[in-house]
Amino acid sequence: MRGCVIIAGLGPGSDGLVTPEVRAAIDNATDIVGYIPYVRRIAPRPGLTLHESDNRVELDRATHALEMAQKGQRVVVVSSGDPGIFAMASAVFEALEAGPVEWRELDIRVLPGITAMLAAAARAGAPLGHDFCAINLSDNLKPWALIEKRLRLAAQADFAMAFYNPRSKARPEGFGRALEILKETCEPERVIVFARAVSRPDEDIRVERLTNATPDMADMQTMVLVGSSQTRIIERDGTPIIYTPRSADA
Repeated sequence: MRGCVIIAGLGPGSDGLVTPEVRAAIDNATDIVGYIPYVRRIAPRPGLTLHESDNRVELDRATHALEMAQKGQRVVVVSSGDPGIFAMASAVFEALEAGPVEWRELDIRVLPGITAMLAAAARAGAPLGHDFCAINLSDNLKPWALIEKRLRLAAQADFAMAFYNPRSKARPEGFGRALEILKETCEPERVIVFARAVSRPDEDIRVERLTNATPDMADMQTMVLVGSSQTRIIERDGTPIIYTPRSADA
């Protein structure tokens, strides 16, 4: 039996945001591989083995998946959101490139998911309606100096920005430093959206101006969206609508 590795995105949290294509792959799998909370979103069933692992062993997880596929198993590697955005697709391909040449003959596919950035933007309105960039604020796999350089250049280029992994217990100071850079570079009235636990029961969407933003407004479950200088607020009863127009001045 020919094995396969499918790298699948489970979306931001709600089961309703898992694509039918991903559901079908999970239903056909013999093995599910992933970070503990993501694997626990998969219902056990006969013939399916769940392989949980910690958050910082991505390459070990990817290697394990490829090894099982080489033996003929149908493996699904799960990530939250989209697997190609700060998630497991790159890790699997890193392991593939470094591994035995036979692995390159495996059936390997990436199935997209709804990433937190897009789910948060949809809840807010359309803050990413023009040019934007996504930056992972974690310095686990890159130096803070590179993060700071990218932040400054993105702000100077007037991109809307989406921040992943803004603030953890292990590095609470990082997001505060990011806000300092933005406040040095951008106008104080810049719109910023804190979208926490999007699509889950405890979802919370908070809209602020940059001048009022503080580090404690974000944690690891928060997607932070920073508007460009053109981003607008439509006030109304309840949560306002945030959008960035489709055009921009030179």
